[in-house]
Amino acid sequence: MNNGWSRKVYLKMAEPSEEDNRSDSQRILEAIGEREDFSHERVHMGLSALRELSAVCRESGWEVTAVLGYDGCGWEVLHVEPGNTADFHYGLCADLGSTTIAMEAVDMRDGTVAGRVSVFNPQIRFGEDILTRIFFAKDHPEHLEELRLATVEGLSQAMKELHRQTGICVEECAALIIAGNTTMIHFLLGLDAFCVFQTPYAVQTLAPEVYRASELGLLMRGFVWCCPGRANYLGGDIISGMIATGLPEREGISVFLDIGTNGELVIGNSEFLVCGAGAAGPALEGGVVQTGMRAEAGAVDSVKITDGEIRVHTIGDADAKGICGSGIVELLAELYLNGWMDLRGKLIPSASDAIIEEDDQIKVRYAPGLYFSEQDISEFLKTKAAAGTMVEYMMNQIGITMDDVDRFYVAGAFGTHISKEAGVTIGLYPDIPREKIISPGNSSLIGARELLLDIGKKEYAESLVEKMEYIQFGAVDDFLHLMGAAAAFPHTDLERYPSVQGELKRRGRVI
Repeated sequence: MNNGWSRKVYLKMAEPSEEDNRSDSQRILEAIGEREDFSHERVHMGLSALRELSAVCRESGWEVTAVLGYDGCGWEVLHVEPGNTADFHYGLCADLGSTTIAMEAVDMRDGTVAGRVSVFNPQIRFGEDILTRIFFAKDHPEHLEELRLATVEGLSQAMKELHRQTGICVEECAALIIAGNTTMIHFLLGLDAFCVFQTPYAVQTLAPEVYRASELGLLMRGFVWCCPGRANYLGGDIISGMIATGLPEREGISVFLDIGTNGELVIGNSEFLVCGAGAAGPALEGGVVQTGMRAEAGAVDSVKITDGEIRVHTIGDADAKGICGSGIVELLAELYLNGWMDLRGKLIPSASDAIIEEDDQIKVRYAPGLYFSEQDISEFLKTKAAAGTMVEYMMNQIGITMDDVDRFYVAGAFGTHISKEAGVTIGLYPDIPREKIISPGNSSLIGARELLLDIGKKEYAESLVEKMEYIQFGAVDDFLHLMGAAAAFPHTDLERYPSVQGELKRRGRVI
């Protein structure tokens, strides 16, 4: 592969002589320019490479490997290594999430992943949710700088962990491609992100330029590029997801849904792309739920009700400390199917001794000392209803139904771990053939890797942004009214969920 954001070129050059006394920089630049893959490219010599050039060339007998990075306009020689080191060529890509930062070291020769790590975003110490961080930085430049440094700290932690895991000196990489939502990219660049939240939503940038890593405070030789976004709530992580899934190139109509604090949605195919975003709420990530937590050791991630008893599985088989998103979905599905909860999310105390009333709250004990209350259910129901309404509203605007949908992508870690059946049961997913429901995993990271390996996809990503028609769901007048119909498990109109109807009948439940 030779179309990535960084290149390593082995050069065997003639030594200087009285007949050929070109400067060292001219000699190496002309040697690069003689190669077919650089014959029409702009190439210049970076200062750090120039400072080391003479010594390296003479010590190696003028057999060197030039390390080049793309600066957005052309190629810069960043470093010169003695001998032929072209077989050791790696680049970096990252998904800059609000909770976790995932990063890969990628072999630029064949695209294989040499190492993958995930670290918690140090921004968390300034607020579990994005909005808290936005307000923390508003009108406080010193707080904004703290958030910027925390972002750099997180990326640096990931780089160090990759080095520990693989032995690759990631600081010598010439390229890092980052995909993240609009707020995360603002914080990385040291930009106030209040504009993301405040009307008219004219953010400071949706298409950052290529920056030198050192400008951002990263100990890396090369350049950093952030995938462009479409709007305040629809950032580069979604554009990257489009590249990962290939949705814009397919003939069949696909739905791409990424549910987190915000819900981001794209519907389309090779002929059209309509996208939108709006607040969904942090319930799906364990937020606002009293015993909710991130998906880490001790989190309940799976729930079953058997013989009238709740049985749970925890991450790492540790003692239950709380419940994460996938566990919440399965818990609610089991409560509903077993008649412990009605379609409006009200618990039924007569159904089980595990359902109690305490401190004016009705709640269910799902593990020793851990409860899930009707208030928790209500918060989740709002999030579920918001996500479902986004899909329904946009499909109505386009004039299509679920019968027209070929694929339904559920992006991110949440979609990867959730049970499809449980998702359908509570109405988080539509009742369609399960093979149409696809969990692509971390599509933001996958897309960033594809961008890293093919510099031509930079222009493609930018063209996708131009192609997308954007809907701001918060500006839809009757959106809250439409959400009311979806504020039930699985929906106020049960006819939309025939498989759930069938399961309720099989269990002898009265519909």
